[in-house]
Amino acid sequence: MGSAVPAAPVHAGASGRVYVTNQQDNTLSVIDARTYKVVATVPAGVAPEGVAVTKGGRHVYIANSGSARVSVLDTGNNKIVATVPVGKSPTGVGLSPDGRSLYVTNGSSNTVSVIDTRTNRVAATIPVGKSPVNVAFSPDGGSAYVANSGSGSLSVINTSTRRVARSLSAGRSPVGVAITPDGKSAYVADEVGKQVLAVATRTGKATAVEVGEGPFDVAIGPDGHVAYSADLGPGNVSVIDTSSHRVSATLALGPPGTDPFNLEVTNEAIYVTNQGAGTLKVIDPTSHKVVATVTLGASPYGVAVS
Repeated sequence: MGSAVPAAPVHAGASGRVYVTNQQDNTLSVIDARTYKVVATVPAGVAPEGVAVTKGGRHVYIANSGSARVSVLDTGNNKIVATVPVGKSPTGVGLSPDGRSLYVTNGSSNTVSVIDTRTNRVAATIPVGKSPVNVAFSPDGGSAYVANSGSGSLSVINTSTRRVARSLSAGRSPVGVAITPDGKSAYVADEVGKQVLAVATRTGKATAVEVGEGPFDVAIGPDGHVAYSADLGPGNVSVIDTSSHRVSATLALGPPGTDPFNLEVTNEAIYVTNQGAGTLKVIDPTSHKVVATVTLGASPYGVAVS
């Protein structure tokens, strides 16, 4: 069911679970964050990609890009309890801060589906830019930022009206997006541009940070002082100082072909899925050392932590 390199325990949260989608296996790996053991492998859907978990850890939402469905997992018994039809090629999922809405990017429909988490039904479908990949929320939940890889833009959705309020320029191929805790900046992974953009949410002004080849995802540390970029090409994670907009460290996760893909960051750990290597790396955010390597299924994609 998977193996891990022994290390000091990491306490990830209330339930201490890490959830990773295995795109080519059509499964979800459930990992104990204290022991780094895979405790369950759950059938998810066709080509599962983005994944999100509720704050209390009760439910996990999985975007199945191959079946235009979102699966809902009950973490109490690790069973799929609902399947929600959405647009074509759902890729990214994001829970609103209040937990009442799940936003789903539909890459081939150029839309975002809004799922009411109380009913598990689509409450709205919002047209956005071309080939939306990921979505992130402002801290107050008033805005959702959608990275549109095909149109080089961020669609900023007013979550009250459920309409796009404005569009911000975001490089050549924005794929990953994360918002700082103060809501003032959107950090965007520009895969083709080989850069991370720090976009001022008020003015739209972008500051470029050169990182490794093929950055696919970006995450912000809980205190907002550091951003992390998963750089596919060289097999690295770039550590970005958000005050200076410079790379302060480069963490090597493996040779080219390791393919660091998606990130999740807590106070205790940085979690990185590696598509090519079929692993999850767990990194200590203070020492920047890899404290565990967990073997997963084929082509691990999204990661979420409860």
